[in-house]
Amino acid sequence: MLQNRRAYPTIPASDIGRAKAWYRNKLGLTPNSEDSAGVRYGLGGGTGFQLYSTEVAGQAPNTLMVFSSDDIDDDVTTLRGRGVAFEEYDYPGLKTVGGIATIGTLHAAWFRDSEGNILAISDGPT
Repeated sequence: MLQNRRAYPTIPASDIGRAKAWYRNKLGLTPNSEDSAGVRYGLGGGTGFQLYSTEVAGQAPNTLMVFSSDDIDDDVTTLRGRGVAFEEYDYPGLKTVGGIATIGTLHAAWFRDSEGNILAISDGPT
């Protein structure tokens, strides 16, 4: 039943105004719509996500959303130029170099939004 439905992440924000400014200034995104349920963003291929207000933002220890990339090195450089700080990891099976991890043939880089949520960019499968 659900295999043919679109899905979208919902990202928590303890301060919607601050989060909207961060997504605009750091990622270059502008909302498609906004109401009492949250702020919605449209992305490529009919995808998107929603920011919603909650006091428990930034508490998930895992990646909440991944942006696909055709050139991760260029995208990381561009985002760094906008002030995005990338996480550095050194775990068994996962080590970043210059913020980018190589996982088999895939590459990924993680960063946190203004609310402390973990996001990523990857040239992995879509």
